[in-house]
Amino acid sequence: MSIVAPTSMADSLRKSAARFPTKHVYTFAEKGKVEGITYTELVRITRGIAAQLRDAGVKRGDRVVIISMNRPEWSMADLAGQTLGAIVVPIYPTLPPDQAQYIVSDSEAKIVIAGDPELSKKVEGMEGVTVLALDDLRANALNHDLTDEEYTALVDGTEPDDIATIIYTSGTTGLPKGAMLTHKGILHVSKEAGPGINIHSDDTFFCFLPMAHVFERMAGQIVMYHGGTSAYAKNLASIASDLATLEPTVVPCVPRFLESFRDRVLDGVAKQPPLRQKLFHMTIAQGTKRARGQFAPLAGILDSLVGKKVRARLGSRFRFFVSGGAALAPAVAEFYLALRINVLQGYGLTETWGGSVVNRLENNKYWTVGEPLGIEVKIAEDGEILLRGDAVMKGYYKLPEETEKAIDPEGFFHTGDIGEWEGKNLKITDRKKDLLVLGNGKNVAPQPIENKLKEGKWIEEAVVLGDGMENCVALIVPKREQIKAHLQSQGVKAPADHEFGSSEAVRKLIKTDIDAVNKTLAAFELVKKFVVLNRSFSIETGELTPTLKVKRKVIREMYAAEIGSMQR
Repeated sequence: MSIVAPTSMADSLRKSAARFPTKHVYTFAEKGKVEGITYTELVRITRGIAAQLRDAGVKRGDRVVIISMNRPEWSMADLAGQTLGAIVVPIYPTLPPDQAQYIVSDSEAKIVIAGDPELSKKVEGMEGVTVLALDDLRANALNHDLTDEEYTALVDGTEPDDIATIIYTSGTTGLPKGAMLTHKGILHVSKEAGPGINIHSDDTFFCFLPMAHVFERMAGQIVMYHGGTSAYAKNLASIASDLATLEPTVVPCVPRFLESFRDRVLDGVAKQPPLRQKLFHMTIAQGTKRARGQFAPLAGILDSLVGKKVRARLGSRFRFFVSGGAALAPAVAEFYLALRINVLQGYGLTETWGGSVVNRLENNKYWTVGEPLGIEVKIAEDGEILLRGDAVMKGYYKLPEETEKAIDPEGFFHTGDIGEWEGKNLKITDRKKDLLVLGNGKNVAPQPIENKLKEGKWIEEAVVLGDGMENCVALIVPKREQIKAHLQSQGVKAPADHEFGSSEAVRKLIKTDIDAVNKTLAAFELVKKFVVLNRSFSIETGELTPTLKVKRKVIREMYAAEIGSMQR
């Protein structure tokens, strides 16, 4: 069935509901069973929430903030705001009060929808701001409604070029900026995803990434556009059981999730008898050869013995992961491909509605980010990736000078990423602003080195530094549990967490990983010194963005003493 192109996010829901009235648009697990909400029910609920927002004074063009953990009600509130022609501004529930209040103030929002009382406290007392409880809006949705005439007029009144949302960048440096994204942008990405990665009405997308992030918001709109289903994980702890119960076909995720899932599989294998361990590693070795197009005569039989058991954890309907938000290390992708688990790496930014480039199932060059998804991609003379098309933002809210820096007169958005073409596929080589300039004038791209270090057996996270230094140095977050288990198996007393940085036994293990990576690097790229940190980076302590990207500026400031010790 062909899709009549919708004109807005609310119109996309309306049209999908007309095509699939009794189909589940949202599902979730309750006591091991699948519960759901149909498209028809969702339209009625969003109308009821929209009526309540209207009664609270929300008008077309007003900014409405949503701060909540992931849940179907988040999307209901979003679509209710879109129904009124409001501009929805998401805030990560993990942000501290001062940052949440900055976004509310900067966006000039008068209404904040909060997912629970604790989140309400983050914005309480702000002058001229009304806080509404998401639970109350949902509970009262069926007691309020718009007339059919009002609903039709409101949805029809939104134009494709209208701003649908202002998403504030995570801010790895400086204050966050609000990217103004249009209805036309997300509808374009949604349409292109259909033929691009073969999305259709039978698909179920797994929803567990932060809904305040453009990646998850985009994914939810894509699957709704095509008449599919969003399956909501209850929380991060329930992901494994929810995958088995909800049986999604597509899992949008970030590399950290894929790394963690892989590590759990490997930890389980390490507890098996030696013969089973050998069988598993043979499966990975043969599967990797097959994934690389090499001769692998045992890949098929080993997969039938081992690979299918790992795939079973993802449910019987699983098709593929879509990885975005950060660079995916090729070794991680190969682990999954060796087990015949498809991983499609993609690329996009907040400023481009998330989905700009993605690998295809029939052309999955996993070391690249794939082919353009209905957007024009150009490589500038200095290697910077430039993007132009319907999905590019209108600009940064109230920041005309920043907008002018980001979008050139020809309409190209300057991503700040460095890349090159490999056939039809785009390959990201580094962040332009992250390039290190050593004291000898040599330029070093830190991310490829960091990715190699994280492929090591003992390194969880690595930050490579070197601006103005003689050589590259690194801050290392160790894999504590693996190291403790290894040392104990060798009869060596494992250090306490606060002693990891000073433990010589730990340093020796970390050095084996670094030495292995250094063998693959140019002389000026070698990591000559390193410091082992006593704790992991986190959102709460400020080193990571809500999407788990490293804040380099913050880390340079927080660990100035450790960095200084490597310069002596």
